[in-house]
Amino acid sequence: MPKKDPGARESVDALKVDQVLQTETGGRALTGPSAVLLFIVPVCWSLFQLWIASPLPFILDFGIFNSTEARSIHLAFAVFLAYSAFPMIKGKHTTKVPVYDWVLALAAAFAASYLYVFYDQLSTRPGAPITMDLWVALTGLVLLLEATRRALGLPLTIVAAVFITYSLAGPYMPDVISHKGVSLNKLASHQWLGTEGVFGVALGVSTSFVFLFVLFGALLERAGAGNYFIKMAYAMLGHMRGGPAKAAVVSSGLSGVISGSSIANVVTTGTFTIPLMKRVGFPATKAGAVEVAASTNGQLTPPIMGAAAFLMVEYVGISYLEVIKHAILPAMISYVALIYIVHLEACKLNMQGIERPNRPTLAQRMLTWVVLLLGLSALTLAVYYGIGWMKTLLGDAAIWVLGPLLLAIYIALVGYATRFPDLEEDDPSKEMGALPEVGPTVKSGLYYLLPVVVLVWCLTVERFSPQLSAFWATLFMIFIVITQRPLRAFFRKHGSLPAEFVGGIGDLFHSLATGARNMVGIGVATATAGIVVGTVTLTGIGLVMTEFVELISGGNILLMLIFTALISLILGMGLPTTANYIVVSTLMAPVIVTLGAENGLLVPLIAVHLFVFYFGILADDTPPVGLAAYAAAAISGADPIRTGIQGFTYDIRTAILPFMFIFNTQLLLIGLTGWVDLLLTIFSAVTAMLVFSAATQGFWFTKTRWWETVLLLLITFTLFRPGFWWDMVYPEFEDRPATEIYQHVENVPADKPIILQASGMSIEGDETSKYVRLTLPEGDTPQQRLMEAGLELSESGDRMNVDFVGFGSAAEDAGIEFGWTIDTVQVELDRPPKEWMFLPALLLLGALGYGQIRRKKREDALAPST
Repeated sequence: MPKKDPGARESVDALKVDQVLQTETGGRALTGPSAVLLFIVPVCWSLFQLWIASPLPFILDFGIFNSTEARSIHLAFAVFLAYSAFPMIKGKHTTKVPVYDWVLALAAAFAASYLYVFYDQLSTRPGAPITMDLWVALTGLVLLLEATRRALGLPLTIVAAVFITYSLAGPYMPDVISHKGVSLNKLASHQWLGTEGVFGVALGVSTSFVFLFVLFGALLERAGAGNYFIKMAYAMLGHMRGGPAKAAVVSSGLSGVISGSSIANVVTTGTFTIPLMKRVGFPATKAGAVEVAASTNGQLTPPIMGAAAFLMVEYVGISYLEVIKHAILPAMISYVALIYIVHLEACKLNMQGIERPNRPTLAQRMLTWVVLLLGLSALTLAVYYGIGWMKTLLGDAAIWVLGPLLLAIYIALVGYATRFPDLEEDDPSKEMGALPEVGPTVKSGLYYLLPVVVLVWCLTVERFSPQLSAFWATLFMIFIVITQRPLRAFFRKHGSLPAEFVGGIGDLFHSLATGARNMVGIGVATATAGIVVGTVTLTGIGLVMTEFVELISGGNILLMLIFTALISLILGMGLPTTANYIVVSTLMAPVIVTLGAENGLLVPLIAVHLFVFYFGILADDTPPVGLAAYAAAAISGADPIRTGIQGFTYDIRTAILPFMFIFNTQLLLIGLTGWVDLLLTIFSAVTAMLVFSAATQGFWFTKTRWWETVLLLLITFTLFRPGFWWDMVYPEFEDRPATEIYQHVENVPADKPIILQASGMSIEGDETSKYVRLTLPEGDTPQQRLMEAGLELSESGDRMNVDFVGFGSAAEDAGIEFGWTIDTVQVELDRPPKEWMFLPALLLLGALGYGQIRRKKREDALAPST
């Protein structure tokens, strides 16, 4: 029997990876004039996006585009590249573009740019389109759906087609979801010729923010930062049990910060991490699953979050920094838990870490970590307070000092990096050798962190818009890509400076092309998802969904959340991160808010949006469609369904987080009273997630028994939601008659909310009752404070009539309407802190741990004799 050639298997795996990469970055591998054109067009797209993000148009008073015009051109580039880069049938015409595809590409680009070309004429006839407008709109919708099918597959195309059908066939739908229906002309006009549908908020976010961050990531990757992050993770974590898997988690998290796709994350980091995990003993299925779980979680990590962070700014109406603040703790908890799961898997497989060269002693390692932490703290304080002080001292002139200072630091770090060998990319076909040394690995690419520092500084300190912040960070990254090669040659006194400079220019243009090619799928996805948003505004399906979910759940909050989670998972199968979030948040977020308010659960809007976002992300590894699992399986050689199932078992820890922060918003850093509260929240949440990981993996210090698993789950629930038990003993609120509202308002501090139960006739003519949160400003009397909030009341028995609601006031925003009644006022009761419930939970955890350690020792003692 002939021996199998391992090289043949490697080439097959490489072919699969190439296919996955083609799906992410463009389906055709062209040569000749077509390849040149498909290089020039993406570069032009990137230059256009940089131009509209920069201050130059306003400084020069030239080339200024309003948001609608910019969206139109943005989509024109996206659909042109979708038709020219992706074949009509997979596997056909992969090396050339047939004539009909060029025709379709030009037709789609014309339809998309129609709003820009004829902007002045369209503005003179709003709501009264002419025949040509309608033909272009209908053609544009059809071509957009086909572009989406080519770039992203059938799922999103089918979803959009279903919503278009629903718009037209409303009267023929079942009673529970029926509506009066719309004409074809109205549909075309609404979806294509205005900013309610295709050219709405979603495409606007793609145009303004997302492109620049994807381009920023492409520049970092081309410069070598992606390989640097991976090598740094291996150098620091590879010596631990299951070290390569832990390094995969960390490197995927770092890649997730700059990546817009979990699939892209898998194929970029997974190409290196999955073979390494297999080489140290992880089965192929688990190696792929770890990478899938790490990559999908990269989408949850601020500041990018698969572009959803910028969409939340628009949909929730809070600042970008607020979104980051609310999302950071759940993302951190999720990643810590995944590293712990990998550790447990390594313990179950009895793995050991990879030997380090010149292994340091325990004292040396501790000293290294102390120096590293102190150094990072000192650097952070120096940057924050040093630059802050200089800005205060120098004012507007600070930029002329800070700019050259940043340049000097960059040059110094590049010179310092040349003292160490360049990082080589790992070869999966070679045997696992010793780990790279931590010091030289970290020091060889410190200057890659400077653009991230610039980005974070612009966002958090300068408070620039995300678009402008991304522009300055990207501009600095362009400078690095052009100059790092000649600077390295200069410091090493090796190589030709002109040749290296030309090489840097080549790297820049390749990055511009790659960034734009990576945006094709996101561009058409956000436009197609806009069809769903347009359908909601056109048909009123949002109200229908509320009634439908209420009917299914029977008003039960938990059932409603589970049902919403399932819909998010189903809609997320096959949809890109951004499109899935747009679809699910448009349909389901208002449902949770409305039904929650009716049942006494006042959920902050950001918590609702993060809830649906988390479950949409989890669809990437949920069988049978999980695209990230298919990408990982192509690399690992395992079965994609089994990889997806295993990845989902790892991601169960992420699935419980949204339920927890809906009921305990402290996990989103909402309602904290100080640093002690913050630290206690972080400690309890991280501990709870680690305990939950041990419970779901069936292993802690040793294999867990069934009753230990039950107790671990009980401890997890208690640490995540201590108020559930505490409320049974000490209720948090008491409903008082509405006539006591003035006495209650007198005791409420300024800018603090009160909770009221209000009832009355809704706009649809239905009797409704719901709880509302009303923030009260300062005032001399309770009546005046309520008036400042836009509410004027009169007494009627044990209720209060709403005599007046101020237009645009806090009362109107809370959902109170004229003619309603205030039935009760919810008063917070004095009670001991709910965190006292942590004590019995931690004592029980300690007892379980002690029992497991004793059992582990007995098992180890018996092992040699068996």
